[in-house]
Formats: sequence, structure tokens, C-alpha cells
Amino acid sequence: MKLKVNGEEREVPSGTTVAALLPMLGIDGGRIAVEVNTEIVPKSEHGSRVLREDDQLEIVTMVGGG
Repeated sequence: MKLKVNGEEREVPSGTTVAALLPMLGIDGGRIAVEVNTEIVPKSEHGSRVLREDDQLEIVTMVGGG
């Protein structure tokens, strides 16, 4: 199925969850925020949030520093 991740089209297997998508993208699930179709997905729901065809995701990595 097709998704848009940070504006880029991606092809992933049907039934992919947010938690399963992150390693596919080479992203560590540490300090990140995930938005699906303009709705923030709490980290506690990453394993249960199944993605659907044409979902649009924004994934932001938190960077510390000063």
C-alpha cells in the first residue's frame, strides 16, 4: 500500500503499524513524534495503530542541545 511519509511516497505491506514502519525507515523509536493525517499518535499506540492506504505521516526526531 502507498503512504506519504514526510512528503515522500512510500510503499509498505498492508497491515503495517506505526511501530513496524519506523525500522523500515531506519528510524529508532526513541525520541520521535508521529503524526498520521494531522493527528498525533501517542507512543503507547504505535504498536496498535494500523496504517491505511494513502495515510499521510509526519515523523519528527527530537534533538537535544543548547
